[in-house]
Amino acid sequence: MVQIARKNGRQRTELLVSKGWIQAVAMVMIFGFLVMGFLAVRTYTDSMPQPEQVVDPQGTVVFTGADITAGQQIFLRRGLQEYGSIVGHGGYLGPDYTADYLRRSATMVLDDLTQSGIQDPHGALVQMMRTNRYDSSTNTLVYTAEQVKAFDAIQGHYADYFGSPTTQYGLIPNAITGPEDIRQLTSFFAWTAWAAAAERPGHNYSYTNNWPGEPLVNNGPTADVLVWSGLSLIALLVGIGLLFAMYGRWSRNVGWHSGESPALSFRQPGEVAVTPGQRATAWFFFIVAVLFLGQALLGGAIEHYRADLSSFFGFDMAKLLPFNLARTWHVQLSILWTAASFLAAGIFLAPFISGREPKRQSWLIYGLLGALALVIVGSFVGEAMSIFGVKAVAGSPLWDMQWEYLDLPRVWQGVLVVGLFLWIIIIYRGIRARLQKEHRFNLPWLFFYSGLAIPGFYAVGLLASTETTLPVADYWRFWVVHLWVEDFLELFTTVMVAYIFVMLGVIRRKIAMQLILLDVILYSVGGVIGTMHHLYFSGTPVENMALGAFFSALEVIPLTFLTIEAWSFLQLGSRQESRSSAPFPHRWAVMFLVAVGFWNFLGAGVFGFLVNLPIVSYYEIGTALTANHAHASMMGVYGMLGVGLSLFALRYLIPARRWPDKLARISFWGLNIGLAWMTFATLVPLGVIQLWHSINDGYYEARTLNFITQPGNAVLEWLRMPGDLIFIIAGILPFLWITWLGVRYRIKATTYDVPEEALFIVERPQTEVLGASAAPPPRYGSDRRMEGRDTGPGQSDGGP
Repeated sequence: MVQIARKNGRQRTELLVSKGWIQAVAMVMIFGFLVMGFLAVRTYTDSMPQPEQVVDPQGTVVFTGADITAGQQIFLRRGLQEYGSIVGHGGYLGPDYTADYLRRSATMVLDDLTQSGIQDPHGALVQMMRTNRYDSSTNTLVYTAEQVKAFDAIQGHYADYFGSPTTQYGLIPNAITGPEDIRQLTSFFAWTAWAAAAERPGHNYSYTNNWPGEPLVNNGPTADVLVWSGLSLIALLVGIGLLFAMYGRWSRNVGWHSGESPALSFRQPGEVAVTPGQRATAWFFFIVAVLFLGQALLGGAIEHYRADLSSFFGFDMAKLLPFNLARTWHVQLSILWTAASFLAAGIFLAPFISGREPKRQSWLIYGLLGALALVIVGSFVGEAMSIFGVKAVAGSPLWDMQWEYLDLPRVWQGVLVVGLFLWIIIIYRGIRARLQKEHRFNLPWLFFYSGLAIPGFYAVGLLASTETTLPVADYWRFWVVHLWVEDFLELFTTVMVAYIFVMLGVIRRKIAMQLILLDVILYSVGGVIGTMHHLYFSGTPVENMALGAFFSALEVIPLTFLTIEAWSFLQLGSRQESRSSAPFPHRWAVMFLVAVGFWNFLGAGVFGFLVNLPIVSYYEIGTALTANHAHASMMGVYGMLGVGLSLFALRYLIPARRWPDKLARISFWGLNIGLAWMTFATLVPLGVIQLWHSINDGYYEARTLNFITQPGNAVLEWLRMPGDLIFIIAGILPFLWITWLGVRYRIKATTYDVPEEALFIVERPQTEVLGASAAPPPRYGSDRRMEGRDTGPGQSDGGP
């Protein structure tokens, strides 16, 4: 019986799960963001200080805080964070400039001390570099005479490096030649290197927790690095143990189980009515595939730089497409095409949720598509102008590049945020009528809340400007990199996948809600505070490392749960397909979802945990193991999911006689084999080798171009080529063709009203399938049918 609550004269269905679920989600979220608020305060108040001026022993100014900020802006503007890294974060071809400056300055100072005849030059060097001469009352840092001399000499090194008239380093010729630009850039590097060696007041470790490992200045892992690594392992073991205990207790109540499902007849493509807005998404999916192809081709170019830095099969590619520009566009496209696929899928699902589509919804969708194209073109032009050093770029919000992952110039970053809010308006407009009938925590509202988090948490990145000090900027930009991508995009995709299975009649809405809320709880317990695992060595207080390490270990737990449930997921699909007299139309879309579960556990879970432990991260940050985690998780999870969601929608947009099932199969295997190849043939072995050298020889040595271009390492880089070719030719091109078919042959007849039984029909009563003793079938149809609660008020439904 349908139960409806009245409030303010309006009828709403009651909450389908117990209030304990909502309370548990609220507690986890409140706790997580209260801790994040505390860490934000600590980051602002106790991170490595940026002095107003740096002076020599006589008080002469060497460089100023304004020089440091200007050097940081040059570093970002010229795309150097997409080439090398700073405090471990950035690109992986060039050096880490914190470690680079620290080694060079320490070597020069040691040579001076040795030549002066001092009895223990190394001991004097350690004392000099680790002594903190920063005066917080005057905001002044005092350099010794030897440090000033090293600063002047290192400017000459960077002038030669960035001013090279050739492309020998993968940069454009004469990339940075202005003496003032070189001085300010060196000031920025020098400041981070000082913070890496100078001890925090009242502590025996540096502002960066003694990172990077540098024996010349006695930088080694701190007690916190070791202790919190051990406690992280314990937290993981305890968490997994609790997971298995809870799974044993509630496994029949929570998860991909649907013993009550009746036999269904799946509506075939061509029988399912589509709306004008859904029809418009065909262009979205085609643009997604084009961007995907562009990202992969740029990824191949980036990899070629590592295999053969000097030329691209005889062509000097760096003159037109330097490494830092290729990587900038590669990283941006990886975010843009996956996010666009989720936006399009959300738009496609909205009419099935509400049962109808508002008039002129397609106009807004085409407007959103135009905004996306404007952002891509505008930001790419700006990034190219920035990296090539066009004078008009400097300080321009329209063209000046930002931090890594948020590379978009400020204006285009803002336009993208506006576009994302336009998308949520489209979603709200599409499902508003349904929302008015539902309890504010039922499935349609969860769909809306999870969608609202996408523009909300991406907008947080606007707090990290080019003038923001490094630790604070890292704090906010990793809200986007981690919280936006790894938590709230994950949540939105969980909602969409669960909703798709509700619409197909595979699971009931109550089960879908339990899965979503459990996902929120498990991901957010570790994922929110776990954001701080990116900030171990960014000059933030040690609490960031302690809490980040402890909670990021818990991120493996939900991935373990999903792996356990994968078998139930597959059994559920095959059982439902065997009951239907009509073929299941979404085999390859579901196969991509299965691939998401595999890569989620391997790429995000196993490879992520490998690099998240503080003691491992201390040596491997910025190495091939970081790239391995990024590729296996970003492509393996969000990429596969984006393709799967696209195929689900395109199956209804492309007439059945035009559907290329063989190409869908080829694309599935091409993408998965190609990704596995690049991961296991190159990134994992190269990352392990680089980690070994980082521990044995030093982090500085493991990050040099000389190490990367060694013959043995170059062979590993070349071994990736077959995987890349399989990925592009067998994986992306068939997908691109399928999306083109969606544009060319998309269903012409449209409707504004979606039938209640949109995607399936109940064939026969459940008792005929499961026996006379089985419970009566639940109400099915499209999800907009109101389904009665299975438990009365206060009764347990297997949740918290």
